[in-house]
Amino acid sequence: MRSVVFDIGETLTSDTRYWGDWARWLGVPTHTMSALVGAVLAQGRDNADAIRIVRPGVDVAAEWRARQAAGQGDVLAESDLYPDVRPALARIQDAGLWVGIAGNQNAIVSELLRELTLPADAIATSGEWGVSKPSKAFFERVTAWAPGEPHEIVYVGDHPANDITPARAAGLRTAHLRRGPIGLTTNAPDADWIVNSLTELPALLVDL
Repeated sequence: MRSVVFDIGETLTSDTRYWGDWARWLGVPTHTMSALVGAVLAQGRDNADAIRIVRPGVDVAAEWRARQAAGQGDVLAESDLYPDVRPALARIQDAGLWVGIAGNQNAIVSELLRELTLPADAIATSGEWGVSKPSKAFFERVTAWAPGEPHEIVYVGDHPANDITPARAAGLRTAHLRRGPIGLTTNAPDADWIVNSLTELPALLVDL
């Protein structure tokens, strides 16, 4: 292996703040918002449908712009990181592997992640690249960005349909992280590795 690339949401960062901020904006309890997100994900729907349930007919993108205009846009702090992130990324990087972070977020999130000075060699988002998961173009961008041939790159994510299956189709190795509502409830039998914590990865990957 030469490179390990990590998804962002529910792989490195918890979505707790994200949905809590939406709950406050929409005027509903955080528990209600969390339950709605779980319900739509269980039905295989876009998680933005949770917002549409609260406000039928809402233009989610326009509502997001309204939040940003009101100073309630993206926030990302150390407390949003899962506790295994820094030690796992540092151990992988110290072992001589290139570490990348690339997920489906806007360009602002890229800057917020860079401000956290994570042990990573590069950070990118779909907002910067202009392509998003699970498209083939996103993973082609990953393979052009990360050092090594596709089979020498590992993509790590929680979402089988968005992360594992399309990454494997692009020729990458994959690690499914059982974390978050999707990672814990959806199987990824086609993954090369299945882990319950990022701290399991260094021992699996470094010897390769």
